[in-house]
Amino acid sequence: MKTLIRKGALVNEGHVVKADVLIVDDRIEDIIQGGIDTQCANSFDVIIDAEDAYVLPGVIDSHVHFREPGLTHKADMETESRAAAYGGVTTVFDMPNTKPQTTTLAALAEKMAVAREKMHVNYAFFPGATNDNIDELRRLNVHEVPGIKLFMGSSTGNMLVDKEQALDEVFALAKEMGLPLMAHCEDTETINANMAYYKHLTGKEDPDIQLHPLIRSEEACVKSSELGVRLARKHGTQFHIAHVTTEKELALLGDNITGEATVAHLMFSAPDYDILGALIKCNPAVKLTKDRDALRRALTAASKAILTVSTDHAPHALEEKQGGAARAMSGMPMVQFSLISMLSLVDEKVLGIERVVDLMCHNQARLFSVRERGFLRKGYKADVAVVRRSDTPWTLTKDVIQSKCGWSPMEGRQFNWQVCQTMVDGRLVYDNGCFNGEVHGEQVAFR
Repeated sequence: MKTLIRKGALVNEGHVVKADVLIVDDRIEDIIQGGIDTQCANSFDVIIDAEDAYVLPGVIDSHVHFREPGLTHKADMETESRAAAYGGVTTVFDMPNTKPQTTTLAALAEKMAVAREKMHVNYAFFPGATNDNIDELRRLNVHEVPGIKLFMGSSTGNMLVDKEQALDEVFALAKEMGLPLMAHCEDTETINANMAYYKHLTGKEDPDIQLHPLIRSEEACVKSSELGVRLARKHGTQFHIAHVTTEKELALLGDNITGEATVAHLMFSAPDYDILGALIKCNPAVKLTKDRDALRRALTAASKAILTVSTDHAPHALEEKQGGAARAMSGMPMVQFSLISMLSLVDEKVLGIERVVDLMCHNQARLFSVRERGFLRKGYKADVAVVRRSDTPWTLTKDVIQSKCGWSPMEGRQFNWQVCQTMVDGRLVYDNGCFNGEVHGEQVAFR
């Protein structure tokens, strides 16, 4: 199969250039600046007209919860990978807090087997650390996993690692194996004390949702992140702080300490609770406007404080999102609209389109040592997103949502950007509203 993407503006490795992309089977055969002649173009099986469009590497979302196995009433690998494809996301790394949790090699192998049958985009799975599974983690194949996921704060089941010796062992092992350690950093004792305080203060067992950022507070985030940074510096571990939410945490980043921002924390801030309520409840919480603005400033090429942008895509059934700070479940579906949301920040002049590609494609590939993906390079896998900007905005309505949960906190927002095509391993999985359900992604290789 020979595919030609014609006359697009390629955004890649800090530059925007007019070029044609030649794809043979699953790989980029060549990139020709200025384009090829019409006679040569006629030899291709598929031709995508990208004139007046931008051609990007497919987005790598290194932080998703696709809920399979065990929580498939709210999401599954098929529905959420379809949503990813609609959004220009070609690779996802799924988190371990499923049922059963991905804390053993057997559970990891089972997830991979299901993914081979159901994933429409490329995939990998984070194994999760616990207080007592260090020997299991030691047996990981480092070419099959992006890193190790560590919960240093309130978590489900036994995935909270809170024993000093266990934490020390996990940091040391990650360094020994050459794996990034990606951590959820919130201090559980601080959160529990805050919840008890606000329940007493309000006289409610389920305090109002506006109190969520005070319960899942700045102090809880900073205290846990500081502990992680101390251990990472002790062992020399590559430590990636997931979903950074506070201005204070940005000061911790540098060298082997890197940070992820999520689209939700870049798009929302505390005043939005008054409108969207628990729909934007997530952990760590959406914080103050000053924190959101600090995160946005940290995206720029000049700052480089934030290394990656992902979604923490975490769907729940709408009925599970009812209630306040204690009762409503935390998490929201974001993967389908992450790229266009970040491109809306380009419109707002928060950052340039080249930097969006750095944060969502290149840096993800670099940090996690992804093989032959994340860039538009000759010989690399042909994972591509084609996007267009129009001067006529469109409104996001429920009928376009592909996630099984059927809702989005972005409903009602207007966007000028559209994902037109998504290619996974050289195959067109999404094309202007048409979805090719026969396309399945591949397991990602690392290192």
